[in-house]
Amino acid sequence: MHATVMTPSRRLIALAMALALAAIVAAPAGAAGRVGPRGGAFYDPPKRLPAGHGKLIWQRPATKLTPIDGAAVNKTILYTSRSPQGEKVAVSGSVSVPPGKPPKRGWPVIAWAHGTTGAADSCAPTRIRPTGPLAGYVAYMRPQLERWIGAGYAVVATDYQGLGTPGPHPYLVGKAEGRSILDGVLAARRLVPGLGRRFLIAGHSQGGQSALFGAALSDRWTPRLKLRGTVSYSPASHILEQAELLPALTSPNPLSALAAMVISGASTTSDEIRPRRILSPEARPLLPQIEQLCLSQLAEPDSFGGIAPADLLAAGVEPDGKIGDALANMNPALRIGPPILLAQGTADTTVFPSFTDMLAAELDGRGDDVDYRTYPGVDHGRIVDAAGDDVIDFFARRLPAR
Repeated sequence: MHATVMTPSRRLIALAMALALAAIVAAPAGAAGRVGPRGGAFYDPPKRLPAGHGKLIWQRPATKLTPIDGAAVNKTILYTSRSPQGEKVAVSGSVSVPPGKPPKRGWPVIAWAHGTTGAADSCAPTRIRPTGPLAGYVAYMRPQLERWIGAGYAVVATDYQGLGTPGPHPYLVGKAEGRSILDGVLAARRLVPGLGRRFLIAGHSQGGQSALFGAALSDRWTPRLKLRGTVSYSPASHILEQAELLPALTSPNPLSALAAMVISGASTTSDEIRPRRILSPEARPLLPQIEQLCLSQLAEPDSFGGIAPADLLAAGVEPDGKIGDALANMNPALRIGPPILLAQGTADTTVFPSFTDMLAAELDGRGDDVDYRTYPGVDHGRIVDAAGDDVIDFFARRLPAR
């Protein structure tokens, strides 16, 4: 066997080819190969965002409360979306994928929309620590998420616009929340090619309202995805009607924290809605806390929880005009199309059953296919477990996992 003698020119060619090959191997395969920065810098997007919505910016292994036990892949993602005003925004979220080989048509996806945690960046579910004061606002859902992974569904969860990432959080602004849900699925499919086009949406409380808005938007916003059904647990609804009841609540109440967040969220829809003019002199100094503290802290007696809902608004302020329009537009009584499972506990004192009764009738009146189920004695937090079997049956009928 004779050794090959390389001339200087051949060595240069070989070296050039080796360097070219190394560059190809090292280059990221699109955004899916781009690992985001560590720590909080992950949530600060680059100055130039990718064109279009639902594009993956970067990803990293999920940490804190985000990983779902039993999943083979747990990633935190940053992706693009559009605000209701059409501006480019970055949104954070997570992707969890079952173990094994995906089905022929790809893993069926459940897009999960979480309940209210707050409006400050630290309140984003992907940022919450297992030992933190807000852990319970996320951990209660763990058994159901693990059940969905075990049944063979991938789970894509959004943090929502402005929650974890720069900009205000448009709390209960349906278009912002719905786009966040749908764009998360698009971005996840760029990260995990094994995810299918068919998906379901599920959400609780704020997320129950968000889920219905996402479902209503899906055909227009993400026409290449195929929504098969929506689960809405105890959705926020009839916000305007609830605002009109504030004068009747004359004792300090944690609900004042939610009402203050609603006003803050509504202000993102119009420059004419100015919370400092809407809130009472007692509540006005607490306004910065909405961008600093999470719901459990805002509900404390030394924050909005120490104010009676009747004393939250300035004298003479009524929920009408621009603010009234914004609150009315938060009601998720929409034409949706694919079937809806609507679940409500009769002992819920956060989302009152009477409002969900009204919503069910409104959805039915719009021609939606609604399966409305009530659970006697079940409160706001326990509804996801109480409805667990019915939800997994609904998923299996609408989009079998295997």
